[in-house]
Amino acid sequence: MNIPDNLFYTKDHEWARIDGKTAYVGITDYAQNSLGDITFAGLPKKGDTVKQSEYCATVESVKAASDVYAPLSGTVMSVNEELAAHPELINQFPYEKGYFFAIEFTNESEKANLMNAASYQSYLQGLSK
Repeated sequence: MNIPDNLFYTKDHEWARIDGKTAYVGITDYAQNSLGDITFAGLPKKGDTVKQSEYCATVESVKAASDVYAPLSGTVMSVNEELAAHPELINQFPYEKGYFFAIEFTNESEKANLMNAASYQSYLQGLSK
């Protein structure tokens, strides 16, 4: 299971890569593996406002459809347009080319609600018991 150290994680298996006031958002390796072959990603629109822990996107696979929740509150600055034609990028590169969107986040203190890599690893181990 790939859990990069430089990201923040949610209990719903989203990740955020923070660069200044921008956060790139996607689903974790654990999530994409659990879903199986991803066939569709429904993304927010540029300019949409998202709130931490609230629904903001959808991902569909051959097994199921799943909601995606915002790891941080903010405004969507860009979306990964490549996912429309190539949703399999989420399976192949969940932390790079498979990101969903980027937001300008508005509340620095919300980072305290996210897990670091070690905490997320422990959380996953608890799920498998």
